[in-house]
Amino acid sequence: MLELVNVEMVYSRLILALKGVSLEVPDGAIVALLGANGAGKTTTLKSISGLQYAEEGEVTRGHIRFMGKEIEHMDPTAIYRLGIVQVLEGRRVLEHLTVMQNLIVGTHLRSDLDQIKTDMDSVFQLFPILVRLKKRAAGYLSGGEKQILVLGRALLARPKLMLLDEPSMGLAPLIFKVISDALRTVNYERKLSMLLVEQNARIALAISHLGYVMENGRIVLHGKAEELRNNEDIKEFYLGMSISGERKHYRQVKHYKRRKRWLG
Repeated sequence: MLELVNVEMVYSRLILALKGVSLEVPDGAIVALLGANGAGKTTTLKSISGLQYAEEGEVTRGHIRFMGKEIEHMDPTAIYRLGIVQVLEGRRVLEHLTVMQNLIVGTHLRSDLDQIKTDMDSVFQLFPILVRLKKRAAGYLSGGEKQILVLGRALLARPKLMLLDEPSMGLAPLIFKVISDALRTVNYERKLSMLLVEQNARIALAISHLGYVMENGRIVLHGKAEELRNNEDIKEFYLGMSISGERKHYRQVKHYKRRKRWLG
């Protein structure tokens, strides 16, 4: 469904942020993109959705293909119309609108009114808490409630591919379990493809089919999620586990140290 081939991204014609990134999101799959802060994960998502133009970013080399169509130089609105919807980091709700009004915003490019009502009911079934919050101003929601709202709003756009940027950040484990269960359900029932950016490798690999590890603007490791969960480097640097299986103290995990064979 989605293919990045040797993509380079430059900001302000000066800063090289992506250095030959190649990855694939198969139709109906959840793919995790892992890495530390500054690795280039969010930049990768923006290169796909076209939002890099707002920050003077430009894809200068390589290709981004969505369902066979090259989109690396397309307008963000045109990319959105193709069915790529990005859920931005930071839970960007329209604070002065109600929860219901925020959800309706997700349907603004749709004209199939009957299907919109069906999809709205599906979102309420997926996230029952939104029924109780329908009339509340979005700005007064908790962090977890806002994250649920932006996911519901994105689903109402009927995406073919959803780009998720750090959906677990700052959330209590029980709240993110609700979200991760919902993502699994939507992926299974609608065959909705997802590219999931996360620092929390444990969470990401638990719900993904495939995974990529990113360092300094490059993909340094990829494979099936189960293979990555069992990879000794992933255990040590991202799950905080030693080779013997013992959990390391956080200070013992050197996030920026990588085995040379990763980049070989």
